[in-house]
Amino acid sequence: MSRHNCIFLVLAIVGATNLAIGQESRVIDKVVAVVGSNIILQSEIEMQYAQYLAQGNKADEDFKCYILQQQLTQKLLAQQAAIDSIEVSESEVDDQINARLRYMANQAGGQERLERFLNRSLLQYKEEMRPSIYEQMKAGKMRQNIVSGIDVTPLEVKRYFESLEKDSLPYFSTEVEVGEVVVYPQLTREEKQRFRDRAEELRKQVVEGADFATVARLYSEDKGSAAYGGDLGFHTRDMMVKEFTAVAFRLKPGEISPVFESEFGFHFLQVLERRGEEVHTRHILIQIKPTSASLDRAKAHIDSIYGQVVDKKLDFYTAATLYSDNKETKYNGGMLLNMENQQGRTTLIPIEKLDASIFTAIDTLQPGQYSRPAQFTDHTGKTGYRFTYLKSRTPPHQANLEQDFAKIKEAALDDKINRRLSEWFESRRKVTFISINEAYRQCDELKIWLTGEEQ
Repeated sequence: MSRHNCIFLVLAIVGATNLAIGQESRVIDKVVAVVGSNIILQSEIEMQYAQYLAQGNKADEDFKCYILQQQLTQKLLAQQAAIDSIEVSESEVDDQINARLRYMANQAGGQERLERFLNRSLLQYKEEMRPSIYEQMKAGKMRQNIVSGIDVTPLEVKRYFESLEKDSLPYFSTEVEVGEVVVYPQLTREEKQRFRDRAEELRKQVVEGADFATVARLYSEDKGSAAYGGDLGFHTRDMMVKEFTAVAFRLKPGEISPVFESEFGFHFLQVLERRGEEVHTRHILIQIKPTSASLDRAKAHIDSIYGQVVDKKLDFYTAATLYSDNKETKYNGGMLLNMENQQGRTTLIPIEKLDASIFTAIDTLQPGQYSRPAQFTDHTGKTGYRFTYLKSRTPPHQANLEQDFAKIKEAALDDKINRRLSEWFESRRKVTFISINEAYRQCDELKIWLTGEEQ
């Protein structure tokens, strides 16, 4: 089913960003559709189309049909939300807007860069966004109300699977369940001292008059912010590690912090601006790099854990929970999770989605076996030691209930939700005045919204 023909793909992205990119529309505004008492303007379509182009997509005038379909869906949901007295608070809207602006600022390289890109202040842009975000959130809550409580029984899953054309059943690639125990080197205070001394030296330069941004560009080891003079933009208390937050929210604008340690290394920061529960900071980071002695200690530690697991003196899940330094996996008993599963996280991971180093480690293992501890570098650049556990390997196969019940259940649930939504939209369209401008009546995506006379 194509995205242009599937109204339920629209529903899935009702909460997606509908932000203008700061370019003023040159089109003289006109009403392109009416849904009940709500109108959709050409300028709304043009702004979203401009965003579509800004994301690197090729020009496609037909995509405007899809945008209008999305808007019709949102208006109908929001209108029913108003009838059903579904409310969205100002604080909920503020939180959503602030989260989106933080993301945009990070992508743009800071607040000032984003404001130049938008050609307006964030405060002005925030107010321009508010009506659209409010409507999106009301529509999203309405959708949740419609589908809340929907579930499928094992019998419904079986019936759904049996209703599928056998020739069209999906073919799944090899999937694996993989666990890991990770140990990072721990430095003594004496081993860390030279890194703290380096951070103290750079702080002294800044305090004595050196330009903070220049020092950050030259020497900060936070690659994400160094190019921008260490600027981290605005952030709330929950966006940074606790050590950073504790320091940042104690300082006044203009103040420079002492050097402090976090899991990333030694920092010092400067507060540039405070705005309610947000603070605008810049920082300089010196990373703590492992010494040969700390690496030797880490290797001895993981060898000991590995030996206990292989000798069955300690089961793998307990070992991971007690000793692994990877916070993302240790509380899952060391098991890696497939985060792309929409209905819930699962330990079954398509082999092509594995990190290359993990794939190499398990490639020759049989289920139940462990790879020997080996040094590796994680996605943040930290060096450590790891051994992996291959719990299971499912060979490529066509979908079947025995091996793929969880996936088939997910598809059956999606189908049931879509049918519920289809029934709801059909009933609402019949009793809602909907009019679409002549210029859009030839869109295939919009045929379902037109009455027999309009078609």
